[in-house]
This record gives sequence, structure tokens and C-alpha cells, in this order.
Amino acid sequence: MKSTSQKPLEKLTIFSAKGVQMQTFHLTWLAFFFCFFGWFGLAPLMKVIKDDLGLTKEQIGNAMIASVAATVVARVLIGRLCDTWGPRKTYSALLAVCSLPIMLVGLAESYEAFLLFRLAIGVIGASFVITQYHTSVMFDKKIVGTANAVAGGWGNLGGGVTNMVMPLIFAGFIGMGFLPTSAWRLAMIVPGVILLILSVVYYFNTKDTPAGNFDELEGDAVASSPKAKGTLAIAAKDPRTWALFLAYGACFGIEVTFDNVAALYFAENYGASLTTAGILAGTFGFMNLFARAMGGIVADKVGNAFGLKGKGRLLALLLALEGVGIALFAQSGSLVLAVVLMLGFAMFLKMANGATYAIVPFINRKAIGSVSGIVGAGGNVGAVLAGFLFKSSSISYSQAFLYIGLAVGAVAAVVALMSFEKVEAVKEAEVVVA
Repeated sequence: MKSTSQKPLEKLTIFSAKGVQMQTFHLTWLAFFFCFFGWFGLAPLMKVIKDDLGLTKEQIGNAMIASVAATVVARVLIGRLCDTWGPRKTYSALLAVCSLPIMLVGLAESYEAFLLFRLAIGVIGASFVITQYHTSVMFDKKIVGTANAVAGGWGNLGGGVTNMVMPLIFAGFIGMGFLPTSAWRLAMIVPGVILLILSVVYYFNTKDTPAGNFDELEGDAVASSPKAKGTLAIAAKDPRTWALFLAYGACFGIEVTFDNVAALYFAENYGASLTTAGILAGTFGFMNLFARAMGGIVADKVGNAFGLKGKGRLLALLLALEGVGIALFAQSGSLVLAVVLMLGFAMFLKMANGATYAIVPFINRKAIGSVSGIVGAGGNVGAVLAGFLFKSSSISYSQAFLYIGLAVGAVAAVVALMSFEKVEAVKEAEVVVA
């Protein structure tokens, strides 16, 4: 008989690091948090980089697209690796490999070189899939939505902190006597070193499942673990996976886009200084401290009362409110009103993030990694599509936000029409990690 410590937890004790489940929980959201420093560390410095490399609006748009395009493929592949190789090895390898382009992006002296580095750095965005996978297998289905949302939210918080901290790191190098053209390059070494250290820490301080690592499991533990073959095909054949793919594109995809463009938007559209624009953009990300978690908590409560049908309707409602909020934000005529409206749509957007991944673990328990990977890739597909709007020379940033608001509303309608509850009849959904 297995001990309680080998089973998924039924309670999330966020101020505890006792047991492999909570230790993994804290390390996985912390790793994801710092991944944002590498992934979007360049975003709040783009005004300086733009002047240094002589970038045009179209080239900045291309760099924005590159930062999320590579993540689309990476998330699907990383999800598959989680199912077969295990999240511990996958995360450690991803952190180590991606730390290199993050530390070396300062070598770029041309637009082309900068674009290639931005593309390579984008792979680190796949870290989200591992975070959601790891919390999915560490917690019981009664609480998994909350656990996923809190881990994802606290990790996403890195997007907001990055917008605030990277300009300060940049200013620190300026204070040491470096010119702006050198300071932004040196600033990116900091997150790269942190990720390299975390890759080692993660490898030696987490387990693939509460019962142990994939290569250690035997007998019943192997049969009941999420490790399986053909999981990508299983996930791809389920229409619910693609409905969540669209939903995540409409919420997280827009979050990533906003993280990329917010500081520049506030600086150029409202004349805010680099530091002020970074702080304002950072408040958007800071809402992940509670908003995404709230989405997961509410989704779990709705799910316990009304099943997956209720979770689906909740997700559709949050997306609809997000779309309305973005459309209104696009029409704001002052900086104060823009910030107020930003906080409004951010609340619904981040709750939708949490609600989406409160449904993901129930699509197919044997293919958690692949479902999570495809849905996570949807977020980046949404970001890529939105990025094309922001690179267009014929469309203003305000117009781009308006079109995005309308598109999010359309996705909300699709999600509202999708039937999620049939998962209850699928045997695989009842398999738990023992």
C-alpha cells in the first residue's frame, strides 16, 4: 500500500514546501516566473533597442512575432516530452538550453541577428506547458484547477515584474558607466544566468510524479502514471482540445501580446517615460498575483456544482467580457482612462487563463502533456496573429486593439457552443497518479 505522500494532494497549502508535491509546485511556478525575464526581458527596453539598431515599426512587429512563433511548435513538442520523458528532465533541459540565446542576444548588431535571437529565445515560452503538466499530476482532480491557476498566475506574474525590473537593471548598468547601447545587452545576461542555475536546482529537487520519476516507476505505478504512447494523436483528435486552443489564444495569446507592446504603446501613444511606461505595463502583469488564481478557484467551484458544462460556460463568459474590455480600451482618449480600462479587461483575461487550464486536465488524463501542449500552443498562435496587426503600417495600435476585442468576442461564442461535459464518460479521465 502506498503512502499518502505518493498520491496527488487534495489540498493546496501555498505557504508550505513540505512533500514532493508542494516542493514541485513552488519550484515549477518559480522557474516559469524567471522564464518571463528571459522571454520578455527585451520588451521594456525596446525603445532603446529600436534606437540602437535602427529598427522600424515593421521590424519591431516581426521581432514581436518571432518571440512567440517559436513557442507554438515548442509547446506541442514539450508537451509530448512531458508524457514520455517526464517533466523533471524536460524542464531542466529547456532552462539550460534557452539560457544561451538569452545571454548571447547582446551580440546582435543588426536587425537580422536580433530577429534570430528573438526567435530562439521564444522557445523558453514552452516552460508553461511543463508547469501546468507538473501541477496537474501533483494534485487531485478536485483541486487541480486551482493549483494550475495559482502556479500559472504566479509564473505569469513574471511578465509584469519583468517590465518593472529590467529597466532598473538597465539603469544599474548605466549607473556603472555603460552607454545605453551596451547596457541593454548586459542586462539580458542576468536572467540567462538565473535560468541556468534553476535548471540544476529543478533537476535535483523535483520528481515527475508523486510516486517518483518515470524511469523509477514499476508495476501499478507505471500503469497509472500519465506516461503513455500516442498521446499527441489522442489529444489532436478531440474537438474539445481545439476549442480550448482557440480560447487560450484569445486570452493568454493577448496577454503575451500586451506584455510585448504595452510599454512601447504607453510611451509612444501617451508620451510616458521609459520607467513610467514599464511600471504601467507591469501593473497588467502584476494582476496575475490573484486574477488567474481566482479564475481557477471559481472554475473549480463551478465545476463541482455544474460539472464541465458549467466550466465551459464560465470560460465563454469571461472571454466575452474580456473582448468588450479590450474594445473599450482601444477607444480610450487619455492615459488615466487607458490604465483603468486595462485593469478591467486584464481581470477577465487572466481569469479566463485560469478557467481554461481548469478544464485541460479533464480532457484526457493519459494525455495531459499533449493536451496541455496543444492548448498552450494556441496561446502563442493567438499572439502571432495579433502580432501581425501591430506590425502593419496601415493599422494604428488602437485599431489593432479594437480588432482584437472583436476577435475575442467571436471565440467566446465558439466556446459557448462547445460541449465539454462528455469527458465524464471517457474512462481515461478517471485515471489518477497513484
